[in-house]
Amino acid sequence: MRLLARIALIAAAGCWLPGLGAAAVDSNASPSGPAPARVSVLSADQIVKILDDTVDWYRTLGTQQLQATEPSDLLILFANRQIADKVVGLAFDIARANAELLSSEAEAARSAAGSPVQPSLSEQQAQLDAQRGSIEQEMAGHRHTLAAGGKNEGNSAAKLPELQGELAMVNARKNLLDTMQQFVVSSDPKGADANALKAQIDAIAATIPNSAANVAAASAGAGQPPAAAPPSASATQTRAAGTPWGIWDLGREVLRQRSKLAAIDGIDRHTASLAQIFRTLSAPPLAQLKAYTARSDALAAQADTAGSGELKELRNEFDTLAWLFKQTSEILVPLTNEEVLLGRYRHNVGNWRDSAQRQYHQVLTALAIRLGIVAGILALVFALGNLWRRAVLRYAHEPRRRYQLLLVRTIVMWTVVVAVVGLSFVTEISSFATFAGLLTAGLAVAMQSVLVSVVGYFFLIGKYGIRVGDRIQIGTVVGEVIDLGLVRMHLMELNQQGPLGPTGRVVAFANLIVFQAAGGLFKQIPGVNLSWHEMTLTLPAVSDYAVLKEKLLAAIGEAVKDYGEEIARQTREIEKSTASASVHAATPQVQMHLSGGRMEALIRYPVHLLHAAEIDERVAQAVLKVIAAN
Repeated sequence: MRLLARIALIAAAGCWLPGLGAAAVDSNASPSGPAPARVSVLSADQIVKILDDTVDWYRTLGTQQLQATEPSDLLILFANRQIADKVVGLAFDIARANAELLSSEAEAARSAAGSPVQPSLSEQQAQLDAQRGSIEQEMAGHRHTLAAGGKNEGNSAAKLPELQGELAMVNARKNLLDTMQQFVVSSDPKGADANALKAQIDAIAATIPNSAANVAAASAGAGQPPAAAPPSASATQTRAAGTPWGIWDLGREVLRQRSKLAAIDGIDRHTASLAQIFRTLSAPPLAQLKAYTARSDALAAQADTAGSGELKELRNEFDTLAWLFKQTSEILVPLTNEEVLLGRYRHNVGNWRDSAQRQYHQVLTALAIRLGIVAGILALVFALGNLWRRAVLRYAHEPRRRYQLLLVRTIVMWTVVVAVVGLSFVTEISSFATFAGLLTAGLAVAMQSVLVSVVGYFFLIGKYGIRVGDRIQIGTVVGEVIDLGLVRMHLMELNQQGPLGPTGRVVAFANLIVFQAAGGLFKQIPGVNLSWHEMTLTLPAVSDYAVLKEKLLAAIGEAVKDYGEEIARQTREIEKSTASASVHAATPQVQMHLSGGRMEALIRYPVHLLHAAEIDERVAQAVLKVIAAN
């Protein structure tokens, strides 16, 4: 008898070994005998939570697909997708198995409760089924009689319509009882909960992309591995080996690799949490299997000394234990498989993290090297700029020339700095050249006046250019240069009426004035304050105009006599600065000509600009005295 008991348990266990992935349990396949005890290990809320956690974990494949940028990443993604499909399929197998067990428990509870309505409905349904079978047999006999012919043919023809009416009535009563039966079943709380759970499982399965749960379940039932979807073609293209990267791209890649590592760590933690859930859930069914095994050993020991009446009861209990063992095993095996699959999944994720860590360190090292090279080049540029500055301060003694050389140094140095920084931040020279060309064209259009002013600055500081302290005239404005910048100059306006001196106003002109024909730019020769003034005088009628001219020249010469030495010196300075043979001695001049029948004299005389008003006054008084005397 003990041998028979063990054979029964082995046979029961052998029923589920070939189909580990099959989880659906036929509620009508329960063995005869005592109602089975509760074998489900999960409640409806637990089942729904497990499915929610599993589906949420499955959706991390989308994050992995976004982070997969290397060929090795795509291989790991492909392997993980296969494992994830199996994990989801087994999770739904476990859920459906528990839902079937909950449904079986609800039916067993209704049978054990002994409801007076349920047995009555079942007995009436059985009676109607028997009555319908009897009527159908009788109708078949009459049809056979009609087909064969004979003296009872008329009786059979009259009997068939009556039997068809009776059968229709039986079917109507049967339909009513079936409807009442469904109402009784649906009114049971446990049965309703089981049906609602099955509906929830199907709804959750419909939310999974590509119906992974359905594909996995179908593939497991056919004995074939599920076909995983190939990696998406929209994944980020991998970087070609040996492609030079600029600082901008390297910095962006460092941040992307850090984000990738953080995403991988999150996926690993999510997987570990799900594996812990399945590990916790596998403990109760394992304990139940041990209890069933111990109970079977105890029953086998009782069977050795039991009589014939007790053997029948023991056989029924053995059948119940075998059925319970099979159902519990079909829950435990998928849970165990989930742990194994998730372990493989974490192993793949760990390999992916190691690969991403290596890539992160490589990119970080490349960025550090590139930054070091750029810092070294910039340090060399600034060192050369410092040497240039020292050389200028040592060998260029003229302030104006020193200022020009230092300005050129500043422009050259910062141009090189901008070029080095720009080239270090880009990946390809061609893209930088294109960008620089477009930027230059835009600046040339938008800042045309500014750029022309900058170019005009270099014309203004040429050999005969202007410098701070020079007296210049632009249009009708006469002033002294107090500032000369790259874009504009500032003049202190000088009074042209009366004594020469500042008016208290500062006038600003853009350097592009040097390229404009209108207005003109007049500059006093450095070190020279000499100018020529003119006046036109209508002479009275005299007998000898030559004598009058001599008197005017003598009077004007006497008026400017006190400034003659300074005027002569500045005349020599003009000859030296210009090397021109057209420069003559700065002496007063009187030219006479007829105008409207009257004699007019054009008087020109040199003046020192600092004393121009005083000289003009002296000359005017001297000329008036000569005219009054004649």
